[in-house]
Amino acid sequence: MDAVTLWGRACDELKKVLNEDTFSRWIDILKPVELDNNFLTLGVENDFHQMWITENYLPLIRQAMKLAAPETDIEVKFIIQSSEPVPLPVPPPKPAARTRKSKSDSRKPQSIGILNPKYNFDEFVIGPSNSFAHAAALAVAQAPGRAYNPLFIYGQTGLGKTHLIQAVGNRVLESPDKTVAYVSSEALLNEYVTALQNRSTVDFRTKYRNVDVMLIDDIHFLAGKASLQEEFFHTFNALFESRKQIIMTSDRPASEISGLEKRLVSRFEWGLVTELECPDFETRLAILRYKQAHFEKPLPNDLLTFIAENIQSNVRTLEGAMLRAVSYSSLTSEPLTLDSLRYLLRDLLDKERQQDITFEDIHKTVADFFDIRVTDLSSKRRPRSVAMPRQIAMYLCRRLTRASLPEIAESFGKTHGTVLHACKTIQNRMSVDDTLRQNVRTCVRKLGHDPVALEI
Repeated sequence: MDAVTLWGRACDELKKVLNEDTFSRWIDILKPVELDNNFLTLGVENDFHQMWITENYLPLIRQAMKLAAPETDIEVKFIIQSSEPVPLPVPPPKPAARTRKSKSDSRKPQSIGILNPKYNFDEFVIGPSNSFAHAAALAVAQAPGRAYNPLFIYGQTGLGKTHLIQAVGNRVLESPDKTVAYVSSEALLNEYVTALQNRSTVDFRTKYRNVDVMLIDDIHFLAGKASLQEEFFHTFNALFESRKQIIMTSDRPASEISGLEKRLVSRFEWGLVTELECPDFETRLAILRYKQAHFEKPLPNDLLTFIAENIQSNVRTLEGAMLRAVSYSSLTSEPLTLDSLRYLLRDLLDKERQQDITFEDIHKTVADFFDIRVTDLSSKRRPRSVAMPRQIAMYLCRRLTRASLPEIAESFGKTHGTVLHACKTIQNRMSVDDTLRQNVRTCVRKLGHDPVALEI
């Protein structure tokens, strides 16, 4: 096998666990140079890229190599363009990273799929928005199959759902007799289709029904896929009845996933359902300070505070903003001032401002569109002319703001259950009522958002 083929196979594995933006920014820039004596040399653009990839993605790359060439122990080294190959430093082992067999261990691998060793409980910054989900995940890791089964974690993109469930997997793998499967729903679909084509569904079932812990990312991707839902229904039952742990993530509660069978919704709610919410200012600042502790030249406090104050949508964007600032400082000789940081992050700041929609904005927009009074939305009146706009307003508050269900409920003078029912009702009706969908989309546009981008 040559360097190009090996790296291509490794990239196929990395694409399964990294989002498209991360892959293109940090993995796709690496170029295979040579494969010699079980060392794969990868070309990298500069010292900063080498440092960042070493700190954040080297463990993932090593695991991808094991999957790409399971019979060979491949190590990685970098070469800065036009310089001699420099072996990557091997970091000392951490207790939380004891997740793989040793070279002399010929036993069956403990894990299916790639777990990032950096996704552990020590690296997860806790705040009011995520403390309950963190506690639940930790309890499950300590007693898989007994604490909360299944565990269903939902929340917006970039808030740490994948980090938490992989932290569970890494903790469980500290026990050498445990096996863990980690897979995204999209990857599960692709694998299932391949199994059908190759008439190997028995192997597919054996693979996923004989693990101690099954971690499934983005379970909402199952929506509308009847055959895969049928298969997963039986896999879920087999694992649950064997007291094996199941953990799922989604961008919304199971009851709000349109196109998901009721029997699956019911099972997903058997255990514990917990939400990851957007972090508050103090947590965002703590995350930035923790993450930049690894940098040689940390950002000044005033710049960190500016980022924490202005990037509120999710942790992924927050870290991306900090990385952009650190990259600027590292790759240029110019000092980074508050004005230059504001210019550097202008596109992110614009997106954040577009997301700053209030309950009042939504109430007024919906009331104006349906020609009712704003006060009708929080009244006890129930005629259809009021009830339907009220449900639409609740749905939009859920989709267009970072507010929790109780906060939305309070703005309408209703219960959290009423809001949940309204969101589910509107989501389901839009799939069969084109007029309703167009009305909702019009309101979304009036509020400055793109309904197509939001999948509304």
